[in-house]
Amino acid sequence: MILPALDEAAAIPSVLAGLPAGYRPIVVDNGSTDDTAAVAAVCGALVVHEPQRGFGAACWAGLMASDADIVCFMDCDGSFRGSDLIAVVSAVADGSADLVMGARQATAGAWPVHARLANRVLASLISRRTGVRVHDLGPMRAARRAHLIGLGMTDRGFGWPLEMVLRAGRAGWRIEEVPVAYAPRIGRSKVTGTVRGTGRAIRDMSRIARQLR
Repeated sequence: MILPALDEAAAIPSVLAGLPAGYRPIVVDNGSTDDTAAVAAVCGALVVHEPQRGFGAACWAGLMASDADIVCFMDCDGSFRGSDLIAVVSAVADGSADLVMGARQATAGAWPVHARLANRVLASLISRRTGVRVHDLGPMRAARRAHLIGLGMTDRGFGWPLEMVLRAGRAGWRIEEVPVAYAPRIGRSKVTGTVRGTGRAIRDMSRIARQLR
C-alpha cells in the first residue's frame, strides 16, 4: 500500500487507521515541512524519504520499497476510504484484471469544477487511445508490482497516472474501474484544489500524451 505524502501530518492517523487489515502502509515523504514522516512512523507505517519533488517520484520510490506481489496506491490526504481498496485489489488478485482504478464518486465540495473538467478530458483521451472506456484518472489503483515495473514508466511528476494507463493500454492490459467514495480532503490541497496545481498536472500530462502518441 503506497501512500505518497507531502505535508499530510494531520491526515495520516485517520488514513492509516482506515486501511483494511493486512495492508502494509508505505508512506513516501516527498519533502514535507511538517511532521508527516514522524507521524507516519508512530502510526506504524514504513516511511520512505524521496527528496525529488513530484507525484511520480514519490510513487516510484514507494514501488521500489515494496516487496508485495500486488501494489496499490492511494492519496494520503483523507479523501479516500481505505475500505474501498478491497474492491480495487480484488480483480487483480483473482486474475480478471491487470490494472484496476477507483472511479471517484464525489461528495459535495470534494472535487472542484476545474479539476473535474480536466479529468473528463483526460479520461476521454485514454478511451480514444486505448479503446478502454475510462471515466476517471483517479489515484486509487492496483496492479502487480513486477508488471508495473515492466511498463517502463519514466515520468516523475503529475504525468505518472496518465502514463501508467496509456502504457498499460499499449501493452494490452485488462483495465477495469470500480466506484470508490471521494470526500473533501483534510488540510490544504496542493494539486486539484488549486487552479495552479491543476495547471501543472495538465502540463505534465499533456507532455506524456504527446510522447505516447
